[in-house]
Amino acid sequence: MQPAPARPPIPHTMGGMATTPAGNERKVLLAAPRGYCAGVDRAVVTVEKALDLYGAPVYVRKQIVHNKHVVETLERRGAIFVDEVQEVPEGATVVFSAHGVAPEVHTQAADRGLKTIDATCPLVTKVHAEAKRFATEGYDIILIGHEGHEEVVGTMGEAPEAITLVEDPKSAETLEVKDPDKLIWLSQTTLSVDETMQTVDTLKSRFPNLMSPPSDDICYATQNRQVAVKEIARGSDVVIVVGSGNSSNSVRLVEVALDAGAGSAYRVDAASEIDPAWLEGARTVGVTSGASVPEVLVSEVLDYLAAQGFGSVEEVQTAEETLVFALPPELRRDMKAAAASADSSS
Repeated sequence: MQPAPARPPIPHTMGGMATTPAGNERKVLLAAPRGYCAGVDRAVVTVEKALDLYGAPVYVRKQIVHNKHVVETLERRGAIFVDEVQEVPEGATVVFSAHGVAPEVHTQAADRGLKTIDATCPLVTKVHAEAKRFATEGYDIILIGHEGHEEVVGTMGEAPEAITLVEDPKSAETLEVKDPDKLIWLSQTTLSVDETMQTVDTLKSRFPNLMSPPSDDICYATQNRQVAVKEIARGSDVVIVVGSGNSSNSVRLVEVALDAGAGSAYRVDAASEIDPAWLEGARTVGVTSGASVPEVLVSEVLDYLAAQGFGSVEEVQTAEETLVFALPPELRRDMKAAAASADSSS
């Protein structure tokens, strides 16, 4: 990925709300954290390193992350995105996306003799492990998530006979279970924290013995970005969320911003999608981005806003993120072998 262009230092506050600008000053409140999480960074770098190591083409099942810009950039480097492993030539290399896959996909890849690199986010892998464990122990599992989302499909594939999908509080009100005394809920990692807990509350009102997962399934980055957008939304006339329409966490950020008091909120893939009419009468614009969005896209939005008179940018930081995930072990092994071969031949 190309680095974002250099920008002047951005003033910021830590854990506090910036004030609405006085007079006619136009201002941007820039949320932090925003953009790439550790799982997305790992997945994108996995494809980049695979292209470097094996050469093009490298096949990727589904979008490696849900971002149009990222996918198009990797395509230009030689990545080929497919819907199913049956589209990958026998013996070729295929990367599984950050959202995870069901066990049957691993079987299909093995049957075709494919070299697989699993870039599933470790936090999604954790949910898969929980699903397998609790199914083995005889629990009925309620998975809170969005039907058809790749992460949900992958998780349900771990124990389809034991998992029932619930999308929202309304569907929780009519859910029927086999044994209300041996019941646990899990969730998609990219949901709205508040909406998920509303669904859980509805479930618990009907099934008092419902167990919660051993640790929170909604990922740290999703939660951090929702906290940050709440912080800027309260003082923003308009909030712009950078992210693609198939990115669950980006779509949720728009909803969270509106619930937190933003005058209006919009999602855009890039600065070119901003409608100037959104900014009419606005004095403060909040900006954030989903967990699969490279910072270069945020910089372009800030440049656009500066050209519209919103040149003052204040970063509002609510958390610091330092987590880094190691690359998939199969890729690290091949990179180490290639480095050793290069050393021995030099």
